[in-house]
Amino acid sequence: MRIARFTTGDDPRFALVQQEGDKTFLAVLGGDPLYMPAMPTGERIELGDGVRLLAPVIPRSKIVCVGKNYADHAKEMGGDVPTTPLLFFKPNTAVVGPDDPIVLPDFTQEVSYEAELAVVISKVCKDVTPENASSYILGYTVANDVTARDAQRTDGQWARAKGFDTSCPLGPWIDTDLNPEDVGVRSRVNGEPRQDGRTRDMVFDVPFLVSYISEAMTLLPGDVILTGTPAGVGRIDQGDRVEVEVEGVGVLANPVLRRR
Repeated sequence: MRIARFTTGDDPRFALVQQEGDKTFLAVLGGDPLYMPAMPTGERIELGDGVRLLAPVIPRSKIVCVGKNYADHAKEMGGDVPTTPLLFFKPNTAVVGPDDPIVLPDFTQEVSYEAELAVVISKVCKDVTPENASSYILGYTVANDVTARDAQRTDGQWARAKGFDTSCPLGPWIDTDLNPEDVGVRSRVNGEPRQDGRTRDMVFDVPFLVSYISEAMTLLPGDVILTGTPAGVGRIDQGDRVEVEVEGVGVLANPVLRRR
């Protein structure tokens, strides 16, 4: 099942994504599927003109991110592979959806893309084991951990570098059936391939991360975990279009701009 959040110009709504040949339809749901069963209303809308996909979830609490969770990325960043997960946060104000612009802040001249698999939590999650972590996961979506690399180097802490507005594109929808053990994680800038990794190469897998994080903090419905990025990160600039993809979920594309 794929769950989308969308608007046709009115309040955001949720829908099940249905593919028929080369057409995509949205079977509209009543209410928020995080808090009630996914019940179609009977309304069905073709995805196209007049329909705008939104970030499939706006975390009510937090986005927990995992740094250097691929050995090849840790190496390219000039650091060792962590012996325990390296965690940091993004605020929910960083979230944007498909085709929303990534706006480069004035304080940085070096912004990077990072393609990632994102985990969406379904219910209150505290002190869970890796063995039962999957029962707390609603599904998976695609994330771009946009990073002000120069601020990351100078600040020490990563809050400003990774938490600025528009630094967390999510989408295009949530896939509830994905097996995250071995899927491709890729990125392209202006159509040129940049990253091509697989989740089997993560240092810490999804069940371990959910368990590890839940030992320290309670995860709430709608919280999102970004699981790290493979090697190949690089710069984006005004006028670029960046695409990040998770095999089996979809492609999330965003233009890049700098307000003058």
